[in-house]
Amino acid sequence: MPNDLPEEFFENRVGIVVLTYNRREEVLSTLVALTQMTGRAAIVVADNGSRDGTSDAVAENFPDVEIARLSQNLGAAGRNAGVARLTTPYVAFSDDDTIWEPGSLSAAADILDRHADIAVISAHVLIGAERRDDPACRPMANSPLDSDGVPGKALLGFMAGACVMRVAAFREVGGYMPELFIGGEEAPMALDLLSLGWKIVYCPQVVTRHLPSPQRDVPQRRWLLLRNAVWTACLRLPWRLAMKEIVVLLPAMFSQRAVLKICGETLRKSGWLIRQRHVVPANVQAMWQQIHVAPERRRFAWFNIGTGAAVAQEKFGSGE
Repeated sequence: MPNDLPEEFFENRVGIVVLTYNRREEVLSTLVALTQMTGRAAIVVADNGSRDGTSDAVAENFPDVEIARLSQNLGAAGRNAGVARLTTPYVAFSDDDTIWEPGSLSAAADILDRHADIAVISAHVLIGAERRDDPACRPMANSPLDSDGVPGKALLGFMAGACVMRVAAFREVGGYMPELFIGGEEAPMALDLLSLGWKIVYCPQVVTRHLPSPQRDVPQRRWLLLRNAVWTACLRLPWRLAMKEIVVLLPAMFSQRAVLKICGETLRKSGWLIRQRHVVPANVQAMWQQIHVAPERRRFAWFNIGTGAAVAQEKFGSGE
């Protein structure tokens, strides 16, 4: 075989889970790029109950790609079914409009091999054909958290569709919560990982490219980001910090005319929120407070650094 093939071609350390819903053409294009780049790497498409023939098209065009055919749209929790089919120690998450850059998965695997305490590597994201930096990368790169001993910047969270994760850590926290659907869905998982002693880092040498699909419901994503930020605060923070966070989110909730809708949804799911609530330990609370008073966070209004739970106009403009 040619020696210039990417290292991923020769290894079985990283499997890829691609989440999709009713984006047949986009996921087919993404799979062309991923299979060319990764060679023999295991790829699982988690199809969230698409009605446009996505699964059949993938099966016809990519017989070596495994398909997790879900009966309904579970949002981010569809990734759980994809991870369940992997035998690799690490998983790279892609959406149907994101493509890993050559060499990035090998670099991520090397980092995870060397640092047994790292659960998640959040990647640098380039947007569109012009390859502009995603605005979410700036606050991650400027994270004020103590980063001694880690090969990048320590984070409070990560970007769900642009990360490489240790499968054992993913399974330890139980994967994604179906109730959150999508939009900031990684925030409770990140807090749970940190509570268990895992680390999350931003490594700019690990790069993925986001080619935003025109098939997106931006208003729905905006209110879900806000709702899930409120729910994350209720699920994991002491009430003193949770109330402060909700107050910070209120201007965005009013600007999106989402206050009544979020209040109604929160009341409807109050029983679940109470049952699932457990407060993060003091060290994680301290990390939260350090992040949430950072100047970078004030500059990126209402942006939870590194969590992907972006509810600011800057993030909405990134094509997420």
